[in-house]
Amino acid sequence: MPFVRRVALACLCALAAAAPATAAAQESYPNRPIRIVVPFPAGGPTDILSRIVAQKMSESWGQPVVVENRPGADTAIGAVQVAKAAPDGYTILAAMDTTLVMNPATKSNLPYDPFKDFAAISLAAKNTSLLTVRAEDGPKTIPELIALGKAKAGTMNYGAGIITTRLAGYLFNREAGIKVQLIPYKGSAEVVQGLLTGAVDYIVDGVASSLPLIKSGKFRALAKLNNRPLPTLPEVPPLAVAAGMPALDDISSWIAFVAPVGTPRAVIDKINAEVVKIYTDPATADRIEKAGINAVASTPEEFDAFFRKEAVRWEKAFKESGIKLD
Repeated sequence: MPFVRRVALACLCALAAAAPATAAAQESYPNRPIRIVVPFPAGGPTDILSRIVAQKMSESWGQPVVVENRPGADTAIGAVQVAKAAPDGYTILAAMDTTLVMNPATKSNLPYDPFKDFAAISLAAKNTSLLTVRAEDGPKTIPELIALGKAKAGTMNYGAGIITTRLAGYLFNREAGIKVQLIPYKGSAEVVQGLLTGAVDYIVDGVASSLPLIKSGKFRALAKLNNRPLPTLPEVPPLAVAAGMPALDDISSWIAFVAPVGTPRAVIDKINAEVVKIYTDPATADRIEKAGINAVASTPEEFDAFFRKEAVRWEKAFKESGIKLD
């Protein structure tokens, strides 16, 4: 038999054998506990969303789905743990724009490669961040905050956790012409605590962690960092409008689910389908929305294209800004 025909026949046999194996992998998955690694402390938007998803997955699949918090190094600790995990679908990373986009744009020696180490599962949320102050002694509007910043030049602090919100705070300060010192935190829970205790004068952070304190009257949200509707706080204006700064029209953070590269596509598809199903449940969707999270699902291909486009966008913005975050 000619060599070419032997190769073709071998390929056909391999494909024929792979099809039942792929179907079997999807059918038997999951048959043991699953971990969702959250690279932040408990209490932030990524943690809140992951716990809701984990609970619904566990109920649907009859297997424990455990959220494991691995904060530190701007999400790199959790990312490395998942990158090195077995590619079998039993370890999932709740990644953020920080993990997949901002870290490669701002760090020279990442211990993981976001473009090579992970397989896309789905976009999970597009979060709206807020610029928030204490209601008791904070300014009532963005113009008042800017005036205060100019009056107290160099003596005010702002708090932020992920690189995206740190960068957003910097851009706001630059556009406003005020000098404010960044106090960096590991996650949203610490950011909120910093504002609550008076360690910082204002914060740039996601909605979820601050929402209970805004609703109770302890915090005041002065602006949101994009122009998307925010049903939980419909009265909060976009920062671009409140500050008259068109350059700050859309600074958003997002969450996504990814797995170690090499995870079988059948398993990826099963997880993706479950995320979509969870989000279409009205009670769960309402629960997520009330937590201040804008849940968004996608196909693996849609998310992969989205994150790579975001990477180009933010790398360019970061280089142009001259900001040093390390």
